[in-house]
Amino acid sequence: MRAPEFWQRRGALARLLAPLGMVYGASVAWKAKTARPFHAPLQVLCVGNLTAGGSGKTPVAIAIGQSLIARGARPFFLSRGYGGREPGPVLAIEGDSASRVGDEALLLARTAPTIVARDRAKGAMLANFEGASVLVMDDGHQNFSLHKNISIIVVDGETGFGNGLMIPAGPLREKVAQGLGRADAVVIVGEGSPALDGFSGPTLRARLEVDGGRYRGQPVFAFAGIGRPEKFVASLQGAGAIVAGVKFFPDHHPYRAAEIAALRAAAKDTLLVTTEKDFVRLTPAQRQAITALPVRAVFEDETALSALLERLA
Repeated sequence: MRAPEFWQRRGALARLLAPLGMVYGASVAWKAKTARPFHAPLQVLCVGNLTAGGSGKTPVAIAIGQSLIARGARPFFLSRGYGGREPGPVLAIEGDSASRVGDEALLLARTAPTIVARDRAKGAMLANFEGASVLVMDDGHQNFSLHKNISIIVVDGETGFGNGLMIPAGPLREKVAQGLGRADAVVIVGEGSPALDGFSGPTLRARLEVDGGRYRGQPVFAFAGIGRPEKFVASLQGAGAIVAGVKFFPDHHPYRAAEIAALRAAAKDTLLVTTEKDFVRLTPAQRQAITALPVRAVFEDETALSALLERLA
């Protein structure tokens, strides 16, 4: 979901919604305490976060999947398929639409076989049947139906945990200390050093790198429906693009033909550019003359990542 501005401060609206946030947090705590997770017959690594909104979780999951492949493993990704109608468990295949399996699953499937399943245990069993040696969950730290061998929390270095309140008063899905208590490692993406409430496990650093050379000096019109679209615009500007206009949509927004036509009209003679996550939600016809800005997560210390993945052996 796209994070509202008031999630970064404890203003009147945040204070008003705080009691609802306490109820939300209590429900997660109760689920964590009473859960009886299924133990899958393969190793499970979860890449999750403690907040709603964009933190770089999916690029980090992809980077970990690529590292596992380089180590000779056969990873499968497991996605809930948010935004898609398919309950699963099914393999996301080439030609699938985001309306069926969700945009994140389509991005993950570029790197390794990806299973969409709202029932994570059934998804794990399908991965095992298909020959996976390790399962990488994209999101799921607050899902307690499946036992995790390694749980990694991804934190946006710039925004951290926002105003420290829980949904809907703030961005937190649960209390920071509670979530970190179940984590084996933390990955901080970007600049900044958010307080980690006494967490003593490995803390890794990663950055998001964009391949935006083609946009240098180019006037572009940017549009996006992601958690933090401002980061996308900043990345374009950092790549040297001349951002002539922007249009933001809700996170996971399914684009209609009329909206794409309106974007083309607004862009005029500039290049229409969006995120990879948005691009996979477009139909083949809608993608005409629209480009996507490639982004990848790069770990600053590959040795530390390798040491973490060694635990799966």
